[in-house]
Amino acid sequence: METKTLFRERRSANFFDKNKELEQTLLEEIINLAVLAPSAFNLQPWRIIAVKTQESKKRLFNLSNQQDKVLEAPVTLIIVGNNEGYSDSNPVWAEMLQSVGGNKQIVEGAKQAAAFLYGSSKERKLKFAESNAGLLSMSIMIAAKEYGVDTHPMSGIDFDGIHKEFGLSEDETVVMTIVMGYSDKNKTLYPRRPRRKFEEIVKIV
Repeated sequence: METKTLFRERRSANFFDKNKELEQTLLEEIINLAVLAPSAFNLQPWRIIAVKTQESKKRLFNLSNQQDKVLEAPVTLIIVGNNEGYSDSNPVWAEMLQSVGGNKQIVEGAKQAAAFLYGSSKERKLKFAESNAGLLSMSIMIAAKEYGVDTHPMSGIDFDGIHKEFGLSEDETVVMTIVMGYSDKNKTLYPRRPRRKFEEIVKIV
């Protein structure tokens, strides 16, 4: 699909066809395309929990202000950011070493820069995790639309509750959830509301 069309046709679906499944292979294709999203130093400080079983959906439903779309859609993704994704334990550093021909000085310099930029305060750690995982989230929604799959990003959720219920570590944060599936064609979304344009949101300095 042409990029302009993707942006114009992507909508946040409120109603999902609960009888239409999302094939596992298609979900994998969407995610494998979406991970081309940029991230700081290519550290990819994220992971995804795909909520698919009825039991898990009910758990998430109760932590999502009981929004029916969580139960209707075939899958909801919990987007998880890693506050410590810049640390030595990230396997991307080993890949980077190979990519730069084994030049340890380059990698050590990048590690020090990342630790300073993203690890010097609690606020920076959280910003690092959320901003990078946010890039992945938008990438997932655009990739899904390319494959004809509808989505709805959600932040009206119990972040702390989901963190506990789904066993995230202390170094992880829930960034958002993304409901995925096929919109219910028997129901109509409200018309797209207008967006603020360049002259309203951009200040040139």
